[in-house]
Amino acid sequence: MKFQQGYSQKQQQTQKLAMTQELQQAIQILQFNTEELQDYVETVSLENPLFDVVAPKLQSDLMQMHSGAAKEESFIQIADHPVSLFEHLINQIHLNYRDTFIREIMLVLVEYIDVNGYLRVEEEIKDELNATDIQYLDALTLLQQLDPPGVGARNLQECLMLQTEQDDYAPELAYLLLEESFDAIAKRKFEQIAKEYQISLPQVQQILDYIRTLNPFPGASFGGQDSNFIIPDLTLVRREGRLVVLSNKRGQLRLNFQENYFNRLKQQADEETKIYLKEKLQQFEWLNKTLGQRKDTILEVGKIIVQHQAAFFEEKQGALKPLMLKDVAKQLEVHESTISRAVNGKYIETDFGVFELRSFFVNKVNDEDTSADEVKQLIASFVEQEDKRKPLSDQKIVELLAEKEQKISRRTVAKYRDALNIPSSSKRKRFD
Repeated sequence: MKFQQGYSQKQQQTQKLAMTQELQQAIQILQFNTEELQDYVETVSLENPLFDVVAPKLQSDLMQMHSGAAKEESFIQIADHPVSLFEHLINQIHLNYRDTFIREIMLVLVEYIDVNGYLRVEEEIKDELNATDIQYLDALTLLQQLDPPGVGARNLQECLMLQTEQDDYAPELAYLLLEESFDAIAKRKFEQIAKEYQISLPQVQQILDYIRTLNPFPGASFGGQDSNFIIPDLTLVRREGRLVVLSNKRGQLRLNFQENYFNRLKQQADEETKIYLKEKLQQFEWLNKTLGQRKDTILEVGKIIVQHQAAFFEEKQGALKPLMLKDVAKQLEVHESTISRAVNGKYIETDFGVFELRSFFVNKVNDEDTSADEVKQLIASFVEQEDKRKPLSDQKIVELLAEKEQKISRRTVAKYRDALNIPSSSKRKRFD
């Protein structure tokens, strides 16, 4: 009797432990983004011969609707091997320069260029290369003439000067101002520059507008060896004037059950093999079911988000309404942490961009039914319509917001303005 009771308790504990482990794994699976989920499932499949994994395609449902097979092939080829800045520079050097000592120096210098395109090496390296000052400078000059313009610069000033030097359409004084008056440009001392170079304020403004078009990070546009694509979990389509949220089937991995293999093994199996097959079958069924639940949860959350933030999607990046995790959790009758896991690292694709689901959750401002996003859009609108010769101060923006029944402090306006990358009024002033 004691043995039976002890065995029963042990069996219950084992079942409870298994349930706890499965629950933890289910929670983890919901939390994974698409890439992490694929890594996890493929790891499980290595230990389970009853199924293999059909990886998600890089192209989403929405992209498939708007493109042909040829475009899909091209997209996948690009994603397969993005060209890094290092490869791009090495290819140019081998293509354009003969095998000389200068080229050897260039190839060494390329190894010291960071991902933004800047050369991060001390000139003492020329001693290690046994190069003369002239040989080192020749190699550096040739390196700085490669694509993209500005690559190989040792600081921001030199980077902008290199781009201006290679641009046939640069304003006449742009290079000279960058070389001689870089600090004055950075501090926006328009009057000082106009007086020193005997040009008008509108001419100074024109030169500064041109300098703003230059790229301070010329290498950043190149992919690294570990570049990744976002595979959206959801797709938003418009049908007969309605917003419809769909699971991105092409972006989801699938489990392919090896039924013939399973049946063949089952017929020939001894008792130990049968137990093994039963365990692996249960693992497959549980994993397949959990993946389905994950998909359904993300879809339901996505539907509520789109319903609540309809103005954003209908107006294509309209203002977001206040929305909290607990609001969605209450509607779906689940815990708030479940919603958090369902939106972090999960994306929805629209015809005007791809957005992370968690970005649609915004707090109220001053406990009113107004979100920070709505206030930011008002601020952006005020600045866009202002007289650039007399830009709005933060205090004036506070007053304009008050007229719209939005009571916001000057400090909050400054914080939102910074978040929008809008400079202060003194830096927005123009002279043309």
